Amino acid sequence: MRVSNATVRRRIFIAMIIGIVLYTALITRLGYVQLVLGPSLRDKAENLLQRNIPFEPMRGEILDRNGEALVTNISVPSVWAIPAQIKQPEETARQLATILGVKQEDVFTAITKRAINNRVPGGRKISAEKANQIQALGLPGIQVAEDSERFYPYGAMAAHVLGFTGIDNQGLTGLEKIYDAFLKGTPGHVSFPTDASGRVMPGESEKYVPAQNGMNMYLTLDNHIQSFIERELDQAMVAYQATDALAIAMNPKTGEILGMSSRPTFNPEDYRDYPSEVYNRNLPIWKTYEPGSTFKIVTLAAALNEGVVNLNEGFYDPGYINVAGARLRCWKRQGHGQETMLEVVENSCNPGFVTMGQRLQKERLFDYIKKFGFGQKTGIDLLGEENGLLFNLKKVGPVELGTTSFGQGVSVTPIQQMAAVAAAINGGHLMKPYVAMEWRDSVTNDIIGRTQPQEVRQVITEETSAKVRYALESVVAQGSGRNAYIDGYRVGGKTGTAQKVKNGRYMDGEYIVSFIGFAPANDPQVIVYVAIDNPKALAFGGLIAAPTVRGILESTLAYLKVPKQKDGIPRESQYGDKKYMEVPNLTGLSLQEIGQSYYAMPIEVDGQGKYVVKQAPAAGTKIEEGQKVRIYLGDKSSN
Repeated sequence: MRVSNATVRRRIFIAMIIGIVLYTALITRLGYVQLVLGPSLRDKAENLLQRNIPFEPMRGEILDRNGEALVTNISVPSVWAIPAQIKQPEETARQLATILGVKQEDVFTAITKRAINNRVPGGRKISAEKANQIQALGLPGIQVAEDSERFYPYGAMAAHVLGFTGIDNQGLTGLEKIYDAFLKGTPGHVSFPTDASGRVMPGESEKYVPAQNGMNMYLTLDNHIQSFIERELDQAMVAYQATDALAIAMNPKTGEILGMSSRPTFNPEDYRDYPSEVYNRNLPIWKTYEPGSTFKIVTLAAALNEGVVNLNEGFYDPGYINVAGARLRCWKRQGHGQETMLEVVENSCNPGFVTMGQRLQKERLFDYIKKFGFGQKTGIDLLGEENGLLFNLKKVGPVELGTTSFGQGVSVTPIQQMAAVAAAINGGHLMKPYVAMEWRDSVTNDIIGRTQPQEVRQVITEETSAKVRYALESVVAQGSGRNAYIDGYRVGGKTGTAQKVKNGRYMDGEYIVSFIGFAPANDPQVIVYVAIDNPKALAFGGLIAAPTVRGILESTLAYLKVPKQKDGIPRESQYGDKKYMEVPNLTGLSLQEIGQSYYAMPIEVDGQGKYVVKQAPAAGTKIEEGQKVRIYLGDKSSN
């Protein structure tokens, strides 16, 4: 069939149009690949030819509030293999195995495994001596890279708070885990170009990509206060052979944790040597138990705030109180007799506190208990915090109301008690406890973020809080907390003795004794809580826990340079109490003058001369009666 010229021309035109479209599409695609995809494709090609030796960043340091390093890093080398570059794998494996002390076949398997690079068995975080030996061999395909591991300058101090890291420098417990994202940083590497077989391309240089170190974290902890806590807990464990013990120190106005520790403890560097229940249980936030009489502070604060009790009103304690057919006894079987409500607090009189609870009634008392933070987590930035346990209000009858009033039948954590009592004495403000204070750039030291004190709620009035402080100061000066008294300081506090519960039954002869104390009572700067579980001694908080709190408070107040005061409630002496005297100024006096005026005071003489030129302790110091005063003699009188 004959095709016309018009048809031929039309076909040629269509073919040309199709060619133009296809050519345009090809040019467009080539341009897109070249101009748009080109950089990424080039990077991918380079990556295929690059071999990287990674190295870890320095993990951020953890420091106390004054910049003292509690956790830092030390550099340690690690050994890597690049299989494609190893020329004599059997000989290489033999030499490495000899130095690293591992099986030759394990090393051989690792260095011949098809991969860009592999860790050498036994070559992770090795000693500098072994690293030098390996580098001296000059083995092709074997690289020694810098790594780091955590170092704890103070060993076990604050171990449960700080936590520890794993072999990959990842946080596993404590602050190390909670703030891992801030501390870990970004890895770096050394890269070099290779051919398709993995051989280093001649004439090409290595490329160094620096690691970005983690942020440094500053804590609210104070290294000195923490050391006081560690010392006193160690002494308590030895003296009382307790099952465990714990202590917390806090700024009651801000919620900043100044120190926290528990026993048994562990060394984070060797955590594998300890049972998991030791390093996983931070007792100050994990342990729950009946608080005993320290909980009476909550009942007192609620009763005073609601105006249902007056500290000066009278109360008679026969040693018990009958509630709905049950007899709730006082710890003092014969009772305290006639007393004021202030003396009820001083004596920790159970019937008196039951009366406060009855006047409040269960709805108001439990409302205050919840407002003080019990039955819920405080939100402290530590792992493993428990809620505690309260009675269901619907199931609270007269007996449950009574026992709750003096701290029995409820379950709380130590950190809840700290936060609640702090609110009772700081003006009524419930503060959220916290440990991480601020984060800083590890290079510039610039502050990147900072935690601010956070008020949860106002629980009681400032006026009520002042009354609570006064009552608790009276407990230490004239009541059951006398063993926490510190001469020259106004100390407030409350004892606690709680029988332990197991499977719903009270355990015979097993107690948790505690004491919570603060100072100065008129303007609290620090509050300390100590609890000792199952001490092998007279199980009373005033006899065991109070002296431990006193030791922590006394050292802390001196360290913080808190001035002494003379206008506090005077201490009431009891039989057996130690007596103290103020050292007179003997400087400038002759031995004859001293003998005439201070003949009853034991004197120890040092040096020769007619006059006292120096003395120890200094004039005005309070010492126990009978303690010697050393004087130093010279020839010149200071008078």
